[in-house]
Amino acid sequence: MGVVRCLLALALLLVLCPPLGHAQGVRFQPQSATAAGQGNAFSAQADDPSAIHYNPAGLTQVDGVQVLSGTTLVGGSVKFTSPTGIDSRGDFGGSVALPPPSYSYLSANLGAFGWNSLSNVTVGLGLTSPFGLNIRYPMDGPFSSAVTSAALPLIDIKPTMAYKINNQLAIGVGADIYTFASFLGQGHVEQKQSIGGASFELNGNGTGAGANFSLLYTPLRNSDDKPIASIGLVYRTQAVVPLNGSLLINGTKVADASTNLVLPEIYTGAIAIWPVRTREREWKLELDVEYVGWKSNRDLDVHLSSGGGILQPQQWKTVPLVAIGTEYKWLDPAWFPRWDVAVRSGYTRTEDPVPDRTYNPAVASLPAHTISIGAGFLCKEGGRFLGMMMCGGQQGSMPWPKAIGFDVAFQEWLYEPRTVAGNLNPTVNGNYHAHIHLGTFSFKFMF
Repeated sequence: MGVVRCLLALALLLVLCPPLGHAQGVRFQPQSATAAGQGNAFSAQADDPSAIHYNPAGLTQVDGVQVLSGTTLVGGSVKFTSPTGIDSRGDFGGSVALPPPSYSYLSANLGAFGWNSLSNVTVGLGLTSPFGLNIRYPMDGPFSSAVTSAALPLIDIKPTMAYKINNQLAIGVGADIYTFASFLGQGHVEQKQSIGGASFELNGNGTGAGANFSLLYTPLRNSDDKPIASIGLVYRTQAVVPLNGSLLINGTKVADASTNLVLPEIYTGAIAIWPVRTREREWKLELDVEYVGWKSNRDLDVHLSSGGGILQPQQWKTVPLVAIGTEYKWLDPAWFPRWDVAVRSGYTRTEDPVPDRTYNPAVASLPAHTISIGAGFLCKEGGRFLGMMMCGGQQGSMPWPKAIGFDVAFQEWLYEPRTVAGNLNPTVNGNYHAHIHLGTFSFKFMF
């Protein structure tokens, strides 16, 4: 019992103290390497601690105490050509966005603490960067009156609980606490502009909350009681983050400023099937469909203490997202004993929610096709991780994980070109091209 408490305390430190960062767009989808390698199609599988993000009900499939933590390296650029042929280029703060967006999860089945009557209950805690951006353009660029740089280092703290009703049905519930932290970037949202030779900055921070509710239905299992067909349903509520900060001109504060950041409600439906699931091999196929309710983002109007305000209409629209993913896994193969090895691939189609009239280059919002590949390695008892550490068993007086996993994934975001016309700020009108590539990796420890 004392050992388990010690592991829980150590794991909690890992969850609360990861390196976090901003993302490449409004919504940052990859929140684990396992899911990212499958095009983020994971809500019906949801069988590791990242279920806290993808489908909390799936936590009921996660045994014992487990910790998963990872980070993502994001690079790319946005290119702009005005109707008169003027070119400009933006990036995400450098060749790689720093600090990198990261994620950490801790899950614990209460049966692991000796509470057998609560073995159907699993609790978890997550920390992610689900929404965010970090982008910069030249100070003398063609649309500097709209934006020269922007950052949204928002984090999501996710306390979660899941309950297994029976062998076919599990439910999950959790909170999404959105906030900012002083150790992350500037610790606030900010947007900078250059107007008439003067530099304008709007910034602010605050805390808001939402909730999520989920279900995992498993109608078919094999003789080893493993799912061969699963259906996942997830609902994430809208959240409003009140932002309070300042308006600065040439670095001098001229007024207090406030607005509301509205984050969308999201509906997710997913189905996964395993055409092959034996003790030697597993093959999974999954389809996820989401509807992201960006229509709630009507405006970002700023209210100033000096009186008046700054109108920033948005009028975004609700858009679908479709993800298809697959995973093929070898379990303890003769050519790599004491290990499980997985290969993954996937495709995601993301629609554009932003109309031409209110488009702002601060958000690289273009329709996108995402191609994903990935791999996973799980070292079990009797194996050696990286040829050095034993997996499983006890190492002297120290508790030791019974399995250690390492996952990697790569995504290439292929954006469709976009021509913006009729914008409220005419300098924004023109042609936009973007490309983004990212690599993510994570470690998993199973106690």
